[in-house]
Amino acid sequence: MQCNIHIYLLNEHFSQEHADTHHQGKESENNIKFEWEDELSITSEVTNVSISENTCYDLKGEYPKGNHFNYTIPNMLLFKIESQNAEDVFIGASMSIVESKELIKKENSFDIALFLKDYEPMANPLPGIYIASKEFPKELIF
Repeated sequence: MQCNIHIYLLNEHFSQEHADTHHQGKESENNIKFEWEDELSITSEVTNVSISENTCYDLKGEYPKGNHFNYTIPNMLLFKIESQNAEDVFIGASMSIVESKELIKKENSFDIALFLKDYEPMANPLPGIYIASKEFPKELIF
């Protein structure tokens, strides 16, 4: 199955009341609902998607000089995407910046939607991973 992922940053100043009154319920140039949207697709054959809340995510990588790091990020919402012949993929965000989430299983696909709050600064160290600044490892800020 395919897996399509949409991540939205909500505009905290969006007014549905204004949209209903002046624009037939739709957003307008000065009243946008989302500040941005990321769209990702999993190209391998997806077999399962599961959700975990208030879990930990291991942020792994390499410093510029070649030393490896591994930091455990607490309080995450994670979608675990399992595929045939491919490693598991994680999509998620710090619970403090998650407004809502959706996982829809269709006949031939999984659709994930993740809606993020815009009033707290965040980092996006990897595609599909959003970490609240207050939970981001200080050792990785240069």
